[in-house]
Amino acid sequence: MSITDIETVAAYAAPPAPQHPLSSLTSAEISAVRSVVLGLPQTTDAVRFAYVGLEEPVKAAVLAWEQGGALPERRARVQLLDMATTRSSDLVISIDSGAVLSETVLDGSNGQLPILDAEFEEVGIIANEDPRWVAALAARGLAPADVVLVPLSAGHYGRPDEEGRRILRTFAFQQLNSSDHPWAHPVDGLTAYIDVAARAIIEIVDTPGFEVPATSGNFDDPELQGPPLEGLKPIVITQPEGASFRVDGEHVTWGEWDLRIGFDTREGLILRQLSFAGRPVMYRGSISEMVVPYADPSPNRFWQNYFDTGEYLFGRYTNELELGCDCVGEIRYFDAILADELGLPRTVRNGVCMHEEDFGSLWKHTDIFTGSSEVRRARRLVISFFTTVGNYDYGFYWYLYLDGTIECEAKLTGILFTSAFPGDATDGTPYPYASQVAPGLGAPYHQHLFSARLDMTVDGTANVVNEIDAVRLPVSAENPYGNAFTKRVTPITSEKVSGRVADGAVNRVWQVASTEKTTSLGQPTSYVLFPTETPTLMADASASVTARAAFATKNLFVTKYDPAERYAAGDFVNQHPGGGGIPEFIAGDEPLVGEDVVLWHTFGLTHFPRNEDWPVMPMDYARFTLKPYNFFERNPVLNVPAPESAHCAPTPGQHHHGSHGHHH
Repeated sequence: MSITDIETVAAYAAPPAPQHPLSSLTSAEISAVRSVVLGLPQTTDAVRFAYVGLEEPVKAAVLAWEQGGALPERRARVQLLDMATTRSSDLVISIDSGAVLSETVLDGSNGQLPILDAEFEEVGIIANEDPRWVAALAARGLAPADVVLVPLSAGHYGRPDEEGRRILRTFAFQQLNSSDHPWAHPVDGLTAYIDVAARAIIEIVDTPGFEVPATSGNFDDPELQGPPLEGLKPIVITQPEGASFRVDGEHVTWGEWDLRIGFDTREGLILRQLSFAGRPVMYRGSISEMVVPYADPSPNRFWQNYFDTGEYLFGRYTNELELGCDCVGEIRYFDAILADELGLPRTVRNGVCMHEEDFGSLWKHTDIFTGSSEVRRARRLVISFFTTVGNYDYGFYWYLYLDGTIECEAKLTGILFTSAFPGDATDGTPYPYASQVAPGLGAPYHQHLFSARLDMTVDGTANVVNEIDAVRLPVSAENPYGNAFTKRVTPITSEKVSGRVADGAVNRVWQVASTEKTTSLGQPTSYVLFPTETPTLMADASASVTARAAFATKNLFVTKYDPAERYAAGDFVNQHPGGGGIPEFIAGDEPLVGEDVVLWHTFGLTHFPRNEDWPVMPMDYARFTLKPYNFFERNPVLNVPAPESAHCAPTPGQHHHGSHGHHH
């Protein structure tokens, strides 16, 4: 089907403007953008929409609108690929007027548009039409009908024959029948490098000597699962009076929290304009990039590193969530409205799930002097989505707590990317770059590194980021018994010195402090980023992936807000030679004290797979936390009512301090 098979409207009709300048694009707006593109002289039948999303108004315009100023113009960012010529363009279109405000044509030297599903589908067809590929399979006792091919991003290795061309690499996996999971049967030692537009294999890397593993990966087969575990009684989550949050479109209030949620094809879930008790905390939070670099240096695998956000646009693969399976309790779903590759709106039903969870005790004390015994229950608001990129499934969960804490957790499950395990070396040492997880089946070592882009507004846009370390002190006249320790507070004064690494040994945290607002005790109001201490990018400093994923070489970078600086590895990650994103953003070395700051936080996992990760991985987790630090004058959850459960009523005749004032 070609892009122009669908009837088009000649005259531009502006769709109704949404109620808020940061509202996600509507179906009507996506259709309007499509009609503009279809009217362009350069639009042929072969043009596909690689990306359609909201071109957000600059922060100052949104804040001015909130103060009664004009509604900023609605704009869309649109990326178009001509499948026949590979002409790649990046446009900004006014949804209000239908005008094309800008068009940039990519020359391929600084990356390509993301990979399209339309290209994925071609890879198997192109390879199987090449007699060299068919012969390489035949040498392994296989025919094209016996295998499936996975389309994989190429990276950038300075190969002249790949310059300016749209390249995918592919591995074959044997599939025994239509319900057999092919990840169990990698056809190792065989890779094709494919020019998708030219529909040609430009190189086959053929390393003989690998057996195709015969183990089963059919985790959904009752025979492999074994008899069901008995004795698990139902757990029922009920909220008889309904949920405590209120929702109006994308606007959510819960407890003292007020925020907007949005959804984007590239970044997935976006949290916007979070404020607590009427005070701004974070203007925008999202996962701006992620990279999965692999550690196997073999000739067929050295190039494996996947940027699931920038190369594949993981928001496209958002799952439709099911009640009782993915989300349990009193659930509010949000549909995600995206554009397909023909530019037509498509709805991912129940793409985002929101619910409350009980989270144990909030605070508690039993006093030896007064006899007071008080406890309060904690709860959190959970906003999440799940996306499947090939073999892996990623969930991104944002948690808001009653006490002002924000947490982000990546959940990782799905199926390991497999290899044939080469067996021990002649001296008996095991292969050092992969785990053997089943007979003959390898799982190369790899990392999952996420970049959270946290556009902070702690009590306003005048902030500073301080690095805070715990400090041991030697015995001295001041510290005669050697028990003293203190903390060191180091302001991050400019962009070029902002690259920082987590260090659990000194309890390192990063404080985002207001340079204008203080508590009544004179302390700056602030939020503190608590990282989880895990390795940054393990690749050598000279490696291709290091230049392309420079954001992942540190746990933190800080930049001054710039609306053009959106993604940690740059706008066009696919086949980018490196140096995009963070290195460009910090090159200007803007001052960062009292400025509108954006934090780029790398968090993630370094994965040495284990047997228990096969044939499907139990959930693994990576997270970080933002906690209020002197943002309040005292504990902000003293006002949470005591539990009303019959099981936890005070003993008759006993004082129940603090609960009066909560009875209605």
